[in-house]
Amino acid sequence: MRASGGKRHLGLSAARAGRYVSTMMRFVLSVVVLASVAGCSDLASRLGVDLGKRGKTAAPSDPFLPQDAAPSQTVLAPETAAPPPPATAQTAEALDTTTPQQRAAAAAPPEAPSKALGTTVATLGSPTEPGLWLKTPLVSVEQQGRVTNPANGKSSLVTLIPIEGPETAGSRMSLAALRLIEASLTDLTEVEVALEG
Repeated sequence: MRASGGKRHLGLSAARAGRYVSTMMRFVLSVVVLASVAGCSDLASRLGVDLGKRGKTAAPSDPFLPQDAAPSQTVLAPETAAPPPPATAQTAEALDTTTPQQRAAAAAPPEAPSKALGTTVATLGSPTEPGLWLKTPLVSVEQQGRVTNPANGKSSLVTLIPIEGPETAGSRMSLAALRLIEASLTDLTEVEVALEG
């Protein structure tokens, strides 16, 4: 570097300095464009857009549920199945579409002894998912079972639906089953779980 008139010069001519700045700007712009394009597929998947099919989008998953807990198309046994609630349903009574006959049959004591699986802390599952069910890590295959509220002794026949997690993890119970065993819809409730029959 040389000093001239009290100012320092980098030793680059104006033309060379201009080319240098131009080259650097192209490089930075290229990096930004490449990073943006590389992130498009991730952004598209987060928004539920399938880039492989133009004009079609996949339904986005519920961000508040773990991926393994996404709503499933489980087919419940006739004893525990119920039709879906109307889209306008907003009360517990309207969301519970089990019939009085179903509730009476589900609340009846089991005819054969049941095999205890353990206790679990249950919370309200999806209130729009009809029927009498318990999603729990206490089972590895779907089967009929019974849940009992030890606080009052009330029980209900349910379909036990397996979910991932340790056996000590909590469970999610249908609105209809929670109502039948007279458990709180907003609190955590410890229930005893058994296989039916």
